[in-house]
Amino acid sequence: MRENDVTIIECPRDAWQGLRQIISTEEKAQYLSRLVSLGFAHIDAVSFVSPKHVPQMADSETVMRELSQARLPSGEPPEIIGIVVNAQGLERALATPGVTTVGYPYSISAYFRRANANMSRAESRELVEKLQRETKAAGRKLVIYISMAFGNPYDEPWGAEIVEDTLIWLKDVGVRTVSLADTVGTASAEAVAQLYTAVKGCIAGVEIGVHLHSRPENAAEKVIAAFEAGCRRFDGALTGLGGCPFAGDALVGNIPTEIVLTTLAARGVSTGIDTKSLALACAMTHELREKYAHVVEAPKPN
Repeated sequence: MRENDVTIIECPRDAWQGLRQIISTEEKAQYLSRLVSLGFAHIDAVSFVSPKHVPQMADSETVMRELSQARLPSGEPPEIIGIVVNAQGLERALATPGVTTVGYPYSISAYFRRANANMSRAESRELVEKLQRETKAAGRKLVIYISMAFGNPYDEPWGAEIVEDTLIWLKDVGVRTVSLADTVGTASAEAVAQLYTAVKGCIAGVEIGVHLHSRPENAAEKVIAAFEAGCRRFDGALTGLGGCPFAGDALVGNIPTEIVLTTLAARGVSTGIDTKSLALACAMTHELREKYAHVVEAPKPN
């Protein structure tokens, strides 16, 4: 990868999982396959969690049966990320053809970790070590998301040193891809730059990306802040679909992928997605959200 090239991870799974209406299995598979054909090479597509808790993702194995045949314009298979939250989910992910990467949200907030996964810090770390061992043995990749990386609203200790300690531990157990998540969407552009700058040098050889939430009008400045701090891996969701239930603000959600791409392209950065492909991807995403989501539309980039 050249110095200014970036990796863009499209996150429909994150965008869809909170929708009240269930998208049909056929539509999910067709949409995801179309994204691949348009050149989206890295997709957070499915999750392997309890259907009781996330009914939208109950059909992940069925969706992957079709998606596993999808190919990029180059003829290569895409990277498909499947999210897990426990050992049962890992077993399902590893048994599903086409899932190339397993993702796990590791929270540095004790309250958030207990509320969402009912795990202690020790239990969560034990799971990460298991994920690393078993994905490596299976020839799959692993990405760890550090939840609450940019702060949390639960009146708990937080600081760059906690994030740094977590990154060092992750490197020590063999993790080589980490994404810093602004789970509650409250980090300013300045805070994004400060944290990324503070931690990026502590773990040479580990790719550190960002999974940011934002109000649409603040998205571009956060992308620029992360890029200028050295980040070359960005998560996004087309049209900004997917809210952030922890933010307490209906306008805070996933950063729109089109804002990520156009902001970086304006700086001469190679994103791997051309203008025509982006327009087609946005159009089909708008069709899907008009059918299944009743949320505030993100403004289109200038």
